[in-house]
Amino acid sequence: MITFDSLTLKMWLEQNQEFLTDARVQKIQQPTRRDFVFSIRKDGQNRKLYININPQYYHICFMNKENEDRRLIEIPVKPPMFCMLLRKYLENSKITRVNQPDYERILEFYFETYNELSEKIYLCLAIELMGKHSNVILYNYDTNIILGCAHNVGAEKSREREMAGGLPYVYPAGRPKSWYENENSFSRKKTSDINSIIDEYYSEYIYNDKLRRLKEHCRQIAGAQLKKDKSSLKKMQARLEKETNFHKYRLYGDLIMANLYNLKDFQKSADVYDYENNRQIRIELDETKSLKENANNFYKLYNKSKTSISKLSELSEHLKIQIDYYEQILYSIEIAVSFEDMIQIQSELEPENKTQADKKSSIEPLEFNIEGYKVWVGRNNRQNDFIVSKLSRDDDWWFHTKDCAGSHVLLRCSEPSDSLIFECAKLAKEYSKGKQSSKVGVIYTKRKFLKKPPKANLGYVTYKCEQEIIV
Repeated sequence: MITFDSLTLKMWLEQNQEFLTDARVQKIQQPTRRDFVFSIRKDGQNRKLYININPQYYHICFMNKENEDRRLIEIPVKPPMFCMLLRKYLENSKITRVNQPDYERILEFYFETYNELSEKIYLCLAIELMGKHSNVILYNYDTNIILGCAHNVGAEKSREREMAGGLPYVYPAGRPKSWYENENSFSRKKTSDINSIIDEYYSEYIYNDKLRRLKEHCRQIAGAQLKKDKSSLKKMQARLEKETNFHKYRLYGDLIMANLYNLKDFQKSADVYDYENNRQIRIELDETKSLKENANNFYKLYNKSKTSISKLSELSEHLKIQIDYYEQILYSIEIAVSFEDMIQIQSELEPENKTQADKKSSIEPLEFNIEGYKVWVGRNNRQNDFIVSKLSRDDDWWFHTKDCAGSHVLLRCSEPSDSLIFECAKLAKEYSKGKQSSKVGVIYTKRKFLKKPPKANLGYVTYKCEQEIIV
């Protein structure tokens, strides 16, 4: 990763000092604990100063609109307390001077403003870009007393330099030489606009990092649920195996009732001939009960097992559908290439984020043109559901890999040729977990033969009249 060192900060300041001096801060926002946006105006020009004190990508730059969007900045409804403090003292204030102490990764903004008693005071906003020690501190330049910090640092965190409101502000102690200049530094790029390089680099880095984190978050949720469902299915299948011989209870009851004439009540066992299987068998009985009571017990066991098998089979089928669903989500996570795609997936896993997904992303499945016909491919369950529920017509053709997580493919053509069907089948394989397999079965049928069951998961459909092609 490219390093934001002291020399980089010096170059950035030299190229932007003229604009910053005597500029006015119009608006201050703090989207998270670790980043700030200052709207600054001078000579009719408005620019957004972005300050990030995240230990992974600490930096400062002016943002352009495109990179502002790529940073995925969200302004909270209720601003943090430190943001309120900055607004109180700095909004509508003029920046009188900007300074970088020698060899330090610190940028100081000096302000001339007024306190509650309308007395003129001089404040300094120190932006410290020092890895895990990065911070933003507002202090009174005359008294050197800190008014507030983005992160308070107590004695338990640092013996040498405590940072909190009411304490004196002091510069950090000795620093590594690499803080000034690093061989992997922005300052080694010879350019007259280092701000654009910094802005472009970090906006992409932040975007990819947030995408990676969201992917990992969703992968953990889906993976945990998949593991839980597979474990439950395994237990149910084990119980089903134990119930496979439940028909013997009905047979025992029938044989006892058929032999009432030559058997006695209150016996430990009964030897009878099994005419269904042509063999002599011994049935263990409850000697405290009569023959009829024993027969009724066997009938009850038969009915109980029969009901259990029905319920277990129903639950097993539901779990198989859920397992397919979460495997499909994990596949969608793997192929997601944008934050918008991941927001759609997150809204499935965490319904409380559905409103956020509707605001941030549009449902736009991939669209292809094959032999002059439109073909759509869903990249996640929301898009798969949109293809089937909204885009499709009865005479369209639907494709999907058999027994394998993958995308829904929809062909807008009523009578496709064999070559067109094969191309769409290849597309279904390409966008599935079986992409690397030598052979994959792809099923296809007309849209009118698809059905989405009530309350089914997004993207889940049943089908009939399907055909299969091997790709």
